[in-house]
Amino acid sequence: MKPLDGVRVADFTWIIAGPLTSKILADHGADVVRIESYARPDNLRSISPMKDGISGINRSATFARYNTNKFGVCLNLKKPKALAVAKRIVAWADIVLENFTPGVMERLGLGYEELCRVNPDIIMLSLPLLGRSGPLAHHPGLGVQLSDLIGFGNITGWPDREPSSPPGAYTDFISPYFAISTLMAALDYRRRTGKGQYIEISQFEAGIHFMAPVMLEWVVNGREPVRNGNRCDYAAPHGVYRCLGHQRWCAITVFTDDEWRGLCQVIGDPALSEDSRFTTLMGRLENSAEIDGLIEEWTAAQAAEEVMLKMQKAGVPAGVALSGRDLFENPQLNDRGFYKGLTHAEMGYHHYPSAPFRFNRTPCEPERPAPCLGQHNEYVCRQILGMSDDEFVQLLSEDVFQ
Repeated sequence: MKPLDGVRVADFTWIIAGPLTSKILADHGADVVRIESYARPDNLRSISPMKDGISGINRSATFARYNTNKFGVCLNLKKPKALAVAKRIVAWADIVLENFTPGVMERLGLGYEELCRVNPDIIMLSLPLLGRSGPLAHHPGLGVQLSDLIGFGNITGWPDREPSSPPGAYTDFISPYFAISTLMAALDYRRRTGKGQYIEISQFEAGIHFMAPVMLEWVVNGREPVRNGNRCDYAAPHGVYRCLGHQRWCAITVFTDDEWRGLCQVIGDPALSEDSRFTTLMGRLENSAEIDGLIEEWTAAQAAEEVMLKMQKAGVPAGVALSGRDLFENPQLNDRGFYKGLTHAEMGYHHYPSAPFRFNRTPCEPERPAPCLGQHNEYVCRQILGMSDDEFVQLLSEDVFQ
């Protein structure tokens, strides 16, 4: 048994925020039917890396990452009969997910009021970028732009350079966890009352929670934060230092005087800890550039792993800046079975990450690879919706599955 065995989901989402939400549900046992179309497939299918460097609509490792354990169908929702099939999936479902610009589902004939006529106790969750109301509600965009709209870019980077946005669509990785906890509450509410409900989660407002320190700094102290690279107001040194080899780095942080003395011992200059310029945190902050130079002069001749181990042995927080290869070959992750190998219909055998937590009684992990576009049309129609062979073939001949 898995925690969400028996829960059924109609998934109209795209890109990351929506598919990651439905992936979490699917990996924990929910039956998820992912609805796309050849006319407008999920844009994530075009995002690299592509398996073996070969482009194709079914070869994106990024798409595969966020769509495990789902059934994939193609429906051209502009065709009335395709819309009718979509509504039959809604009638089967407990949850409907979408993350389009407000108004899209209504124009398709799949707004909440219409879906309630199909399935009165349906739980529908929308993940719009900026919410469904307000002057910017209908402004299109993606998480990459939203991260800067929230303000992450303004505090990321160096003080003498332009803002540097966080890598990737940062907000796309925040809002799904708000969505999952809210959906669990909605399922519990329906179990107790028999009533469904409509849930709206603004990705913008979800992301704002992670800017609370910045907002409080302004509200309480009247100060705006400044970009400060890798520096920290309460630790020095605090940086990522070049090590021996190509693109090898190690992060090192010193919070206390004891840690500073330990670092000086490790780099072979214990007298440095008694230098009056560096004996206090304030002194080290004022002379951070000089300290960084002294540290990197030592780390540049050392393997990153050796730097980390020597620092940690001396009680100094340090960690190698791992590459993708490092992560895939990481003994800790592999010992815990974090990566799960699955055979994809087109990409063949490759690996998927598992959830970052374990349930001892209800284990969950990727068991089926992400679907190719329209891979489960027949299965969903025949096995889930109970269509006859004749009905399915008729719909197929009318190009409903496009």
